[in-house]
Amino acid sequence: MAQGSSQTYARKHPDGNGRGPHRVVVIVDRNSNPFELGCATEVFGLRRPELGRDLYDFRLCSPEPRTLMRDGFFTLTGVAALGAADTADTLIVPNRPDVEVPRRPAVLDAIRRAHARGARLIGFCSGAFTLAEAGVLDGRRATAHWQWADDFRSRFPSVRLEPDVLFVDDGDILTAAGSAAALDLGLHVVRRDHGAEVANAVSRRLVFAAHRDGGQRQFVERPVPDQPDESLAPLLAWAQERLDAPLAVADLAAHAAVSPATLHRRFRAQLGTTPLAWLTGERVALACRLIERGESRFEVVARASGLGTAAHLRALMRRETGLAPSAYRRRFGPSGG
Repeated sequence: MAQGSSQTYARKHPDGNGRGPHRVVVIVDRNSNPFELGCATEVFGLRRPELGRDLYDFRLCSPEPRTLMRDGFFTLTGVAALGAADTADTLIVPNRPDVEVPRRPAVLDAIRRAHARGARLIGFCSGAFTLAEAGVLDGRRATAHWQWADDFRSRFPSVRLEPDVLFVDDGDILTAAGSAAALDLGLHVVRRDHGAEVANAVSRRLVFAAHRDGGQRQFVERPVPDQPDESLAPLLAWAQERLDAPLAVADLAAHAAVSPATLHRRFRAQLGTTPLAWLTGERVALACRLIERGESRFEVVARASGLGTAAHLRALMRRETGLAPSAYRRRFGPSGG
């Protein structure tokens, strides 16, 4: 699974630094991509009145007072100087289409300083090149957009590139592939910091899927059928209302009136995952929500989420979230945080 060692990240809680909300800083450099900047702003920068609190202290910084964005679309002004990167708990590094152009030494130095003091680092799309140039990815797992995979491998052979996944969580360094995967990784970070309930609230505001596993493929094949294929949405909604039942892939296929093989192809084409992986992910997400709402009896959580036993719950929660149920409760339960 592409997401992994989230429990290795040193800061236990985004509000646990003694000075207020966890600070997310984005470095914007010449020719940066506006889309990924917008993703970071949407996920980490907006006020959340529906939650009754702000999740992050968010700011932008740049090495120059006027930054020309990608292809000269617009000029960004009025952001903080590069020194703001030295205050970040999470630092999002620049990404841009001209991956062959070296990054500014001042930007690379800021990334190295952040890494040395234990800040979390995030690279969206070609941001992996920036992190690799800074030398912080040596021996580490990362991903980047599939079209740059060969170039990345040739330039940074010491990085363990995983080119066919949406994002990689390697603890204190996280990377996402193509543009839309920036939202997947952003929501993964919110889930890691604040739990499934908060991440779901953010995703609803974004009108975006609450959870796509990092291990899903970057390129989802969508062949043009002879006649339009039916959306999986009705089936997914039906299954989500019955997660506590002993649903299996055969049950999903029967409800959709297709063979299991056909259902598998549709899941691969439309969601980039398998029916079983989707069902397991939904059950773990439900278990997380139940724990966040105060259910402390893990056998009850396991039954209500369709995971069966507390032992199965523990195994799958560790695999999917990096935390055992008891650790998840301490961090995200009603009395945690």
